[in-house]
Amino acid sequence: MKIKFLLSLLLCTSLLSAQEKTNKKDSDYKFSIIKNLDATAVQNQNMTSTCWSFSTLSFLESELIRLGKGKEFNLSEMFVVRKAYSRKADNYIRMHGKTNFGEGGGFPDVMSVLKNDGMVPEEVYTGKKDPSAPHNHKLLETTLKNILQPASLDETQKIDFNFLHNSVNAVCDEFLGKIPEKFDYKGKPYTPKTYAEACGLVADDYVLITSFSHHPFYTQFILEVPDNWNWQPAYNLPLNEFQEVMTHAITTGYTFAWAADVSEKGFLFKDGLAVVPETSFMTMSEEDKKNLSLKPHKQLAITQEIRQQAFDNYETQDDHGMHIVGMAKDQSNTPYYIVKNSWGTDRNQCDGYFYASESYVLYKTTSILVHKKGIPAGLAKKLGILQ
Repeated sequence: MKIKFLLSLLLCTSLLSAQEKTNKKDSDYKFSIIKNLDATAVQNQNMTSTCWSFSTLSFLESELIRLGKGKEFNLSEMFVVRKAYSRKADNYIRMHGKTNFGEGGGFPDVMSVLKNDGMVPEEVYTGKKDPSAPHNHKLLETTLKNILQPASLDETQKIDFNFLHNSVNAVCDEFLGKIPEKFDYKGKPYTPKTYAEACGLVADDYVLITSFSHHPFYTQFILEVPDNWNWQPAYNLPLNEFQEVMTHAITTGYTFAWAADVSEKGFLFKDGLAVVPETSFMTMSEEDKKNLSLKPHKQLAITQEIRQQAFDNYETQDDHGMHIVGMAKDQSNTPYYIVKNSWGTDRNQCDGYFYASESYVLYKTTSILVHKKGIPAGLAKKLGILQ
């Protein structure tokens, strides 16, 4: 009986995975799933600009699943945010206020915390005084900026670095709570560092990759986006090879964190889509605009030049961090990526996920974070990455 039940369950799962999906009710989009990799539950960043932490930890949780560590992990986004606030503040002071400070950040911030501070489970550190309340860092950010204001004033005045540093930490502790130096979890004692070691994640196994022509390809450069406050470099690939990395990663079992611009008119999260139609919105008929989320439109062919121009003129900015977990194609054979967001599950009919056309991803990506073994061996060699 048990064997028959398992066989039946496997058959049912197989059939379900082969079914066509759509983006919302009454839509004509029909997505066939090419690959859909394991991911943990969709989280909600609420009223914070901490997508970079949510998306990277979602990615790392999928990595733990891939590594055979289990599906029960829920890493603390606010542990990372708390550590990053302190580092950003120190950097802001030392740069005389002439750098970015705020809630925003990037994937390398998470990897730096993982490497230097460790990690903790969500239930050990929620970053909220009231566990039932949504995250909201508006007052925290305002308070921290007020504390740091002296650093951006007259450069000839004397600054008490330790006072400002300690003040920032005290405010973070007040709003987010103190990080435990030691904790028990599932019957075992840990520190943040020993918990990270037990998870088995190695920060140096992950690399940041991008594709822009204002720097030489096959080199590293510091990506010029405001939230890259700690000047972390990214590997630079031509667009066709950047595309190859993303496709190869998903098809060989590696998800990746995705940083992109989401200000485009074709970013339709509530409709479960992100598209860049071949016909410009300026010339598109009202009927086509209305139907954009209801039926497939031919997608714009993205070139290196189109992508670069959008970055150069600020059309493409580092708006949002997300997590790409799979690939699909619509009935016209147009490829899409399956994207896990961090805006909760009730803002669209895809349970917090959406389908981003390959054209949109190639056009609007600022960078991705991927395990170095998810990169094709030939490209890793070109970049000088040891796998």
